[in-house]
Amino acid sequence: MKWRRGGVAPRWSVAAVVAAASVCGVAPVAAQFLEKPTRPQVEPPTGPVRQVIFKNCISCHGIDDYAFNALDRAGWTALIETRHKDLNVPVSNEDRDLVLDWVVARFGPDSKPFPRSYVPPQITTFFTDPEAQTLLGSACTSCHGLDRVNEKRYSPDRWRVITVDMRERGAKVTDEELERLVEWLGRVRGTNPNQ
Repeated sequence: MKWRRGGVAPRWSVAAVVAAASVCGVAPVAAQFLEKPTRPQVEPPTGPVRQVIFKNCISCHGIDDYAFNALDRAGWTALIETRHKDLNVPVSNEDRDLVLDWVVARFGPDSKPFPRSYVPPQITTFFTDPEAQTLLGSACTSCHGLDRVNEKRYSPDRWRVITVDMRERGAKVTDEELERLVEWLGRVRGTNPNQ
């Protein structure tokens, strides 16, 4: 069927648009966003190593994936060489040593790698303030004071990265408790300054 100037769209195309819109509207919004594994968020270093990373590394890849590893210097050297084997990356020995020093200090064998497989479950019940405070008190205060939590304001995604990392370091929380806590932290300690 041809379109006519100033004419009406064919009925089959209107029906197709309505059908597509209804299919998209049926899928829960949360399912579109929560079905992905949580990714670490690594703060870039300061000082000369920051300049080396910004000059040589992040134009091709980020630094967040470094958090998935806990390697010694030989392990980091092998990993970096393997990943850059077929690339022509002109990095001086001095710059390479700066990067290796930083990754070994930050993601060395004594660090806990970020889990590769945590997929946030969907939650249907939410913490009240007393429930969240109780979990914070039992899961967090064995390592640090609650001021570290109460003084921060992050998005729910950032709170998820932090709480997954804390669980990997020993905080005793289930997946459901973690997600309920993330939702509460995002609601009460989120990025909105009026919270």
